[in-house]
Amino acid sequence: MAEPRVLHVITDPRARGAQRLARDLHEELLRRGQHSALVALHPHPDAAAGAPVPVLGPSRHHPATLRALRRAAARADVVVAHGSSTLQACALGLFAARTPFVYVNIGDPRHWTADPLRRLRVGALLHRAAAVAAISPHAVELLRTRFRLPARRLRALPNARPADRFPPAADRTERAAARAALGLPADAPLIAWIGALSPEKRPDLALAAHALLPGDVHLALAGEGPLRPALVPGPRTHLLGPLADPAALYRAADLLLLTSDSEGVPGVLIEAALAAVPAVATDVGWVSDVVRPGETGLLAPPGDPAALAAALRTLLAADRTRYAAAARAHALAHFDLAPVTTAWQHLLREVARPR
Repeated sequence: MAEPRVLHVITDPRARGAQRLARDLHEELLRRGQHSALVALHPHPDAAAGAPVPVLGPSRHHPATLRALRRAAARADVVVAHGSSTLQACALGLFAARTPFVYVNIGDPRHWTADPLRRLRVGALLHRAAAVAAISPHAVELLRTRFRLPARRLRALPNARPADRFPPAADRTERAAARAALGLPADAPLIAWIGALSPEKRPDLALAAHALLPGDVHLALAGEGPLRPALVPGPRTHLLGPLADPAALYRAADLLLLTSDSEGVPGVLIEAALAAVPAVATDVGWVSDVVRPGETGLLAPPGDPAALAAALRTLLAADRTRYAAAARAHALAHFDLAPVTTAWQHLLREVARPR
C-alpha cells in the first residue's frame, strides 16, 4: 500500500521553530521515498533569500491564500498544519474538503489562549482537525482538558532534529576552529543564546544574567528580531545576527542559555543537547522534557536574571563532561528525527483520505 501524499503548511518561509520541524519532517519523508510537499501561507521579509518554499498568497488568511491552499490540498491525501496561524487557515480553507488535516501544536496553549474568547475560538478550530499532534505528553493532557478534545484524536509526537546535523565538537581543535570562524575568543568560557530577538524570548534577560557573571565569561547571541536596536552589548557580548547553520555555534559553546517567558519544547535545546552542550533554561512550557535538572542542565524561574546567573555559575564550575554526555544520550533517545518520523508516518496513514 502506497504511503499517503503529504502537504506540509507553514506560516511563512522563516527558519523558526514550527518551520524547522516542518522542513525536517518534509525532507525526511522525501528521503524515505514518500511524496511530500511544503508550502508557506505568505511571504516574510526576514526569510532567507532564495528560500525554496512556494508561497500561497499575500497574507495568512487572505481569500486568495485560502483558495490556493485548497487547490494544493486537493493534490494531497493529508495536510499537516505547523503552527498557530496555519490552524485557522486550514480550518477555513479546507472546510468541507475531502483532504483531512493534522494540526501540530508546538507552543503552550496556556500562553496563547489566555483570553476566554480566544480559547473558545481556538477550541472550535481544533475540533476541525482530524488529529492534533503535541510535542509533549504534558501538552496532550492540557489540550484534552482545556479544549475538550477526544483522546483518540490526540498524539504525543516529540519535537525532533536530525542527529547527524548537530555533531559535538570532536576536540579542542575543532572547538577553536568553530570559534575562530565566528569571531569569538579562543579560550574564554562561552555561553550561547540562539533565538528570535523578540519580547517572549527575553534576550534582555540574557544580557542581565551575563552581567552578573565573572569578567572572563563571554556571551554570544545569534538571531534577529524587533528587539535588536534596543540591545546594548557589553565588551564580552557578541551579537552574531542570524546564522544559516547554528551547528557551528553549538560546537563553539560551553553552555546554552534559554531565557524565554513561554515555550513548548524548544528546538534549540534539542540541537544543543545533540551537540553535547548542557543548558540553563527558564522553567516554562515543557522545557523540562529536554533539560533535566542536575542531569542534562539546570532550570531557573522565568524573569529572574540572578537565578539564571547562579545556575550558569554552577554549570561553569561543574564537570561539564558528565552533563554533556547525559544531554546527548537523552536527546538521541527521545528527540532524534528518524524514529519520530516513523511515528509520524503511522499517524499520517491513520488519518489520510483513501486514494
